[in-house]
Amino acid sequence: MTLPADPEVKIAVAEASLLGESPMWHPREQRLYYCDIPGQRLNRFDPASGELVHWSLDSDVASCAPMLDGALLLAMRDGLWRFDTASSRRTRLASPPYDPRNERFNDGKCDPQGRFWVGTIYEPRDPAIASLHCYSAGKLERRADGITVSNGLAWSPSGRTMYWSDTTAHTVYAFDFDGASGALTGRRVFARFGGKPHGGDLETYGGRPDGAAVDVEGCYWVAMYEGQRLIRLSPDGEMLREVRLPVRCATMPCFGGADLKTIYITTAKLNRPADELAQQPWAGCVLALKVDVPGLPAHMFEA
Repeated sequence: MTLPADPEVKIAVAEASLLGESPMWHPREQRLYYCDIPGQRLNRFDPASGELVHWSLDSDVASCAPMLDGALLLAMRDGLWRFDTASSRRTRLASPPYDPRNERFNDGKCDPQGRFWVGTIYEPRDPAIASLHCYSAGKLERRADGITVSNGLAWSPSGRTMYWSDTTAHTVYAFDFDGASGALTGRRVFARFGGKPHGGDLETYGGRPDGAAVDVEGCYWVAMYEGQRLIRLSPDGEMLREVRLPVRCATMPCFGGADLKTIYITTAKLNRPADELAQQPWAGCVLALKVDVPGLPAHMFEA
């Protein structure tokens, strides 16, 4: 039987998304951005005032990153774009390196040097042809592949380790990361989780790794999709904490607030059973959890 949710988990944004994803605490604006991928909507939440702003777009928007010039970099099904929130103007930076009829960009973040990394999701799920790309100096380059659903991008506090997951494979990988060149070496399994039980019984399922964030102690916080939990893993992959959530499908955490001690968690309600949604009214909303160890700030796109 599903355990009760942690009472420390609160609701931050009550307006539900279909598939809330990729929360990003803007280091300059001190506001939370997040995406509703199939809703084709970018959202901005100001916890100080409670203001929630939406931008409706004409393509699936999966992730965003702050740019030094004040704009946002958006990873969308139809490519990478510079987005001016004041004018709502989009300027294409790179075309999609895939067939957008069955693949799209997914989780994306900047590394400590200001490059933008973004993976893809292959929607038919088979074969495993999704990949990871790096955008810098006007070029989009493929850097890793062999997965189905790219997620879990994050860097260690030193910047020498990069994390990347394949949600479908229930696996989080780690790479040795060269900050100067952006080279990835030493790909290895950081954490692997049990698969979905036969018959799809979610009451005994721990979930699969979706989006993630790293705190200043180097611990990896990952949302376990369909597992109704957020977990904290040590730099060695040991589970240090499990936070039970009031919704089945958490998608990604990020650290926010002036002290970076609030974890914001996006969630999903898309394609969930009616009885589940009736029992979980916060599905699709943004949740919040106060923690003692702050997170790392979002890096800005510099090139």
